[in-house]
Amino acid sequence: MRVALVHYWLVKMRGGEKVLESLCRLYPQADIYVNVLDTDRISELIASHRIETTFINSLPFASKLYKNYLPLMPIALEHLDLRGYDLVISSESGPAKGVIVPPEAMHICYCHSPMRYIWNMYHDYRQRVGLFKQIIMPPFAHYLRMWDSITATRVHHFVANSSGVSRRVEAYYGRKADVIYPPVDVSSFQPAPASEVGDHYLMVGELVPYKRPDLAIEAFNLTGKKLIVIGEGEMERRLRMISSPNITFMGRQPFDVLRQHYARCKAVIFPGEEDFGIVPVEALASGRPVVAFGKGGATETIEEGRSGVFFREATVKSLIDAIERLDNIDIDPVDLVQKASQFNIDRFERSFGNYVGKKMEEHKVSVPPYRADW
Repeated sequence: MRVALVHYWLVKMRGGEKVLESLCRLYPQADIYVNVLDTDRISELIASHRIETTFINSLPFASKLYKNYLPLMPIALEHLDLRGYDLVISSESGPAKGVIVPPEAMHICYCHSPMRYIWNMYHDYRQRVGLFKQIIMPPFAHYLRMWDSITATRVHHFVANSSGVSRRVEAYYGRKADVIYPPVDVSSFQPAPASEVGDHYLMVGELVPYKRPDLAIEAFNLTGKKLIVIGEGEMERRLRMISSPNITFMGRQPFDVLRQHYARCKAVIFPGEEDFGIVPVEALASGRPVVAFGKGGATETIEEGRSGVFFREATVKSLIDAIERLDNIDIDPVDLVQKASQFNIDRFERSFGNYVGKKMEEHKVSVPPYRADW
C-alpha cells in the first residue's frame, strides 16, 4: 500500500509534528508532502522519509515568512501529483487537506484544528496585525474560507484531536469527526522527589498572542510569586520589558532542562485556549498540577480539584484566584502520572492504526469489484 502524508509546513517540532512522527512510524515507507521545509529543524525520523515540497518552498525566505504565502497555498497543494497512492493522510491546522487525491484512494484528515486565522480566531488575528494586513485580510480570508469549506468534501473521513475540535469541524465543514487524542511522550517525564519541588511556577510554550502569555506575566507581576518562562516567540521582547524581577525568562531550552523544570515547579501555568494542549499532559506526567484556562483541550485532560484548577475568565483576576485555590488542593503525583498515561504514544498509534485499517476495509467494500457478466 502506497501512503502519502500531507503536512502544512515543517519549520519546527511542535505538537503537529509529533503526530507526524507517529504517522511515520505507522507507515515507514510513506512519502511526505509539505508547503515549506526547514531541514535543520525537523527530527531524524521525519527526515528519514522522502519529503516533497510545493513551489511555496522556493519563494523568498519561505521558512520564515511562510504565513505570508498563505493565499498561494491552495494552488500549491492542488498542484501536487498524488497519483498512485492508495492512502492519503493529511495533517491539518494550516492548509493541508486541499490536495487532489486519485478517485480510488482514501483520504483521511487528522485535524488539529480548522485554520484558526480564518475561522474561530479570525478577529483576534486581524486585530493584532498592522494596518495594511487589516485591510487585505477580509478578501483573502473570504477566499480561503470558501476553498477550505469546498475541500472538506474531498476528505473521506475526519479525525479530530479533541472533542472541541470535532465540534469546529462540524460547525465549519458540516462533517462529523471521530476523536483520537494526539500522542504525548509521557514516558520521557517523571516526578521529582517532594524535597526537590520548589515554590516557583512554570510556563512553557511559544510566546504568541493566542496562547495569552501576557495574562500570566501580568498576574505574577501583581502577586510577586516566582515564575519561570521557557519558550520564545514574537511577544518575548515586550513581555520581558513589562516583567517584574520575580519572573525569569529562559528562552528555548534543551529537553533535559525542560524536563527538570517540569518536575520541580509548584505548578504549570497554561493561560491560553488550545485545541488539545500537550503541555498540561507533560506536566501531569511530571507529577505536577496545572492552572489552566477553562476552555479548549485542557478541559479534556485536566480534572478540576484533582489534577489542577481552571480559571473561567481570560482575566488577570480570574487567573490569580485560580492560583490561590490551588493551595487548598491535595495533589497526589501518582494520580497525575496515571492520568497522563492515557495519552501515551502507543495508545495513539494503536488507535489510529486500527481506525485506518477499519476505514480501508470499508472503502474497499464500498467499491464493487468488476464482473465480466455485467
